[in-house]
Amino acid sequence: MSSKSKVKVGVQLHPQATTVSALREAWRAADAMGVDSIWLWDHFYPLYGDADAEHYEAYTLLAAMAVETSHAQIGALVTCNSYRNPNLLADMARTIDILSDGRFVLGIGSGWFERDYTEYGFEFGTAPERLRALRDALPVIKARLAKLNPPAVGPMPLMIGGSGEKVTLRLTAEHANAWNSFGPPEKFAAKNAILNEWCAKIGRDPAEIERTVAIETKDVGNCAKYVEAGANHLIVMTGSPFDLDAVAKLQELAAS
Repeated sequence: MSSKSKVKVGVQLHPQATTVSALREAWRAADAMGVDSIWLWDHFYPLYGDADAEHYEAYTLLAAMAVETSHAQIGALVTCNSYRNPNLLADMARTIDILSDGRFVLGIGSGWFERDYTEYGFEFGTAPERLRALRDALPVIKARLAKLNPPAVGPMPLMIGGSGEKVTLRLTAEHANAWNSFGPPEKFAAKNAILNEWCAKIGRDPAEIERTVAIETKDVGNCAKYVEAGANHLIVMTGSPFDLDAVAKLQELAAS
């Protein structure tokens, strides 16, 4: 797979229907493989399979991941803005960044999984309301990060996840260092082009925003199509038992 610059390879470990021991073994193995990034998701219940299977909270796991890995960037793909006060989220992110020696990425989105909200007592509201809340939270997060003592030690990129053309991609152009979305490649290419349009409208260099895409293990063979569509960081999503062979295959393809 040819590209003008190195294609990054990451893995998202689904914290459902598994054990903490298995998660720890997987993220240590992934880090030893030299992946560029390791991610969890920010939910309170499984997203597929047994709805009441084992499940674990993202940010406490990320703190453990921070001290048990040494190479990869780490983060939540992506944090739900609704679940934490934005000032608190900034402080949590800063602290994990310090624990990781500067490898944390603050991924964030407006939220969508209704069960999380209803079971934990958050107001679900409407999609526009959640997007407005994200819009309002982003400058608060940035302001708190600038005030914290000590500050984050790494660049701590801000990633926004989502593909809404009118609000999410505009917020990405305005605030983010990275963007995450999904396939298929044709859809990713279309959304990527709209993000570039928003960058042009506000005077932002589109090259300043890393383009990440989350793919299933079965889509690893299509990685060249995602790169052609504009992705420069491919993240394999895997649940227990964690398929690191697919990640290794993607590493091989990305290096070719």
